[in-house]
Amino acid sequence: MNTVTYRPATLQVVATTRTSSRHAGLDRDDVVKAALLLVDEGGPEALTMRRLAGELGVATTTIYWHVGSRDDVVDAVIRRHGERLGEQATSGDTPRQRVMSVARHLWESALAHQGITRLAELHGETSVLNKHLEVAMARELTAAGVVGEDARDALRAILICVGGFLVLALRDERAITPERSRTAVWSGVEDPDVDPSTRLALTTQVDLPALFEQTVQNVVDTYVPEG
Repeated sequence: MNTVTYRPATLQVVATTRTSSRHAGLDRDDVVKAALLLVDEGGPEALTMRRLAGELGVATTTIYWHVGSRDDVVDAVIRRHGERLGEQATSGDTPRQRVMSVARHLWESALAHQGITRLAELHGETSVLNKHLEVAMARELTAAGVVGEDARDALRAILICVGGFLVLALRDERAITPERSRTAVWSGVEDPDVDPSTRLALTTQVDLPALFEQTVQNVVDTYVPEG
């Protein structure tokens, strides 16, 4: 399977994030912005108190003073990025289109900001990260007349579908030896009860983004009425 890669979107961070903190007036917001940038560029492992302090030109005690421990910094980073995700506009003329728009935001933002996606997963805060987008989806479901347990089932089904695709898109293909890849394994299957054209197709790569669009749209269409 091809690894899906997206060029990280530029964060809304002022150009002087790494230097302004060397001036008077460093505050919590400066620390969180710098931490966000570290994770976005270098992944979760890049976020250490020492490195963050170095980027800001301060002692680590300053970070503890303004934000708290590393866990506090992680939580602040995830919540801040989640707020930014919630600022994305929902597009579409119909309820289905708008719900699909939110699902697409979840997919694209996770791929564009893989470091923060991994950070949230490592710390069990994926729901916190996606909170604002989930609320946006629930709002669109309500507008479509899907409420109560029906809305719960719809939202969860869509999120599970998006999450499954993200697992495949974000997995490290380097950890899989060529002979153990899904396509290689299927090349050795000779089951007569499986159509030859199916066996052949399963030895080829899939267009994951296109399959995502088709599959998630089908799930959305199942739960959200036309409008």
